[in-house]
Amino acid sequence: MWWNKVIFGWSAYHVVLWFLVYSILGWFVESVYMSLCNRKITNRGFARCPVCPIYGVGALTVFFMLQPYSEHPVKLFFMGMLLATSIEFITAGIMNKIFGEIWWDYRRKPFNYKGIICLESSIAWGFYTLALFAFLQNMIVGIVDVIPVMIGKIGGTIVIVVYAADFFITLYREKKEDIPDRVWQVKDKLLDKLSKE
Repeated sequence: MWWNKVIFGWSAYHVVLWFLVYSILGWFVESVYMSLCNRKITNRGFARCPVCPIYGVGALTVFFMLQPYSEHPVKLFFMGMLLATSIEFITAGIMNKIFGEIWWDYRRKPFNYKGIICLESSIAWGFYTLALFAFLQNMIVGIVDVIPVMIGKIGGTIVIVVYAADFFITLYREKKEDIPDRVWQVKDKLLDKLSKE
């Protein structure tokens, strides 16, 4: 079973659950922060589920890539700045390509590049990287280790399936006008063919 595969020296079970916990915690922290800033309830996820996968991707990428520097705080800070800022920049490019928009705007921040990245955010990523290695990863490991493995596997699978369905339904609703007519024609032909069989 894929739960037992090894990813960067860890079981896929642990990596997937760490990813889910980071993604859920990231959604919670950002949604609370933006709700306070906007003075109204704000969902910072793309879909309805309380999950922001970019936090899971970012945290685990930083954790796995920068582990060799975990004993060197200065190197860790600057490499965390660079790596997390790169992830933010790449994510913005992907979002812009898929959705035609980027869900944050740093144009009012000093030392920004096209509103996509800025010095203030990059410095924050450096401090987040130090926090990740100082206590955050250990906290996430502790949370996952408390969950019985069978419950973790079932719960993890459910969260992944529900989020994937939610994501693709939301994506369809957002982008259905952009789907070419020929896709609908193919769909209609397939349905017509299936109904005749």
